Amino acid sequence: MLTETSPGAATATAAESGCEARPVLRRRAGSSGPGTDSVAQEAPVALVINGISYAVMMATPASLEEFAAGFVLTEGVVGARSDIYEIEVQRHGAGYEVALEVAQQCFMQMKEKRRAMAGRSGCGVCGIESLAMLDLAPEQVAAPWLGRDVAPAVAAAARELGRHQALMRATGGVHAAAWCAPDGGIVHVCEDVGRHNALDKLIGRLALQGADMREGFVFMSSRASYELARKATRMGIPMLATISAPSSLAIDIAGQAGLKLVSFCRQDGCVEYTLLDTV
Repeated sequence: MLTETSPGAATATAAESGCEARPVLRRRAGSSGPGTDSVAQEAPVALVINGISYAVMMATPASLEEFAAGFVLTEGVVGARSDIYEIEVQRHGAGYEVALEVAQQCFMQMKEKRRAMAGRSGCGVCGIESLAMLDLAPEQVAAPWLGRDVAPAVAAAARELGRHQALMRATGGVHAAAWCAPDGGIVHVCEDVGRHNALDKLIGRLALQGADMREGFVFMSSRASYELARKATRMGIPMLATISAPSSLAIDIAGQAGLKLVSFCRQDGCVEYTLLDTV
């Protein structure tokens, strides 16, 4: 799906490194010396849908095809993977442009509720035009396999996540979103400077591969915000597990949707914030 035609612009590769070397002066124990450090890349990524600019997000420029697919799905721009026809990634100077072609019906609906967003890596709803546009009515999710104690699966994911965080090991400055099997085995991990971007990349990868998002759960290295819970419910993901704390609105959204929200996840325990009938 990545089209490599870009007159006047450099074609983005499908596998950017996500980090780059920068010169530093290291000071330790009273001495100092020059060196290099690997830092996470952060760049403006413009999403253009059927020729219309939709959003500019700050993101790590890796897996941008998956990021774009996940973003339009989790934002409700399209209703299904089949509504995405083509994705083209191009590099323009210090930034990137991702052009998507989507179904005309989705495009018309998008134009009606279009929002002008100036995205930031730490904010998932920047730029909405009014409080009325904030979507607080989540879809219902369900998963029969959740009718048991999930603590062992969460512990397995917590134990394994670090081995999959290559960009975090290199830079120390990115979030991770992992797709886990019901037993906690990690299947995919996507990393980004923004936690919302990491989740969009993960969801985009799953969607492009045709995965059933009801048959597993998401484990994240971040806190659980409203936006993460909302993205999970929109895709029918039955459980969101995070290393850090949840917000009150994330708990509310999860409770309304039947999403199992588990936070403070460690190898020796976790805290469940949505006390569902399946517990």
